Amino acid sequence: MKTLVITGGTDGMGRALARTYLERGDTVVVVGRDPAKAPPGAVFMGADLSLAAANRRVIDAVNARFPVVDALVLCARFFRTHRYVTAEGLEGTFALDYLSRFLLSHGLRAPRLIVNVSGPGQPVDTIRWDDLMLERGYDGVAAQFQAGKANDLLGVAYAARHGGRTPYVLVHPGGVATSVAGEYDATTAPHARALRRHGMPVEEGIRPIVARIDRPPAEPLTAWLRDRPMALEPSAFDPAAAERLHTLTLELLLG
Repeated sequence: MKTLVITGGTDGMGRALARTYLERGDTVVVVGRDPAKAPPGAVFMGADLSLAAANRRVIDAVNARFPVVDALVLCARFFRTHRYVTAEGLEGTFALDYLSRFLLSHGLRAPRLIVNVSGPGQPVDTIRWDDLMLERGYDGVAAQFQAGKANDLLGVAYAARHGGRTPYVLVHPGGVATSVAGEYDATTAPHARALRRHGMPVEEGIRPIVARIDRPPAEPLTAWLRDRPMALEPSAFDPAAAERLHTLTLELLLG
């Protein structure tokens, strides 16, 4: 019997993963915003994960209730065509897609495995080091690429600190026909509709994620394009850049 915590567990791949493990008889905590969409049998924790305070409440609740978490699975994301600033003053895509994953990864009490469903392998120059909040020339696609690269560097920094205890797994599931939650304009909406129409079924999309949860890698950090392991090239998984981002992230969260 496993205990899993899944963010974005009320929709798309997160919900499909939750249902898979609930059907096996495992304990599944889903974190999301709509309790009506939680799979039957799941432990629902309501939170707007774009807010650091909400992430900290989830961390405290999970740590208090579950002494062991076998897998933390990070799926929550939301596309925004237009720049959005949270109530805490942070750019919304960066806050939800990256900062939430940072807080939960480092905040939960020693999960046995972390699976970060993102898009590993982008070059490090995807990060706008002098404008992390994308105040100059915001673009929704660029915002998601930056968050994806930040998650690569999160994995590198996490493995340097905790890799001996908790393998960190980055997974790109490919094009999956989910709801593609987001706020789209006339330019980006057709791409979202095409993915819903032509992407692979959700049940197929979660297969490589299930494989990593069921057979965790031994290495401190791995990255996968579906079932294919990716080389951890320094140009994409740079330890110096990872430490730089780790420091900047702490400054953002404490500032």
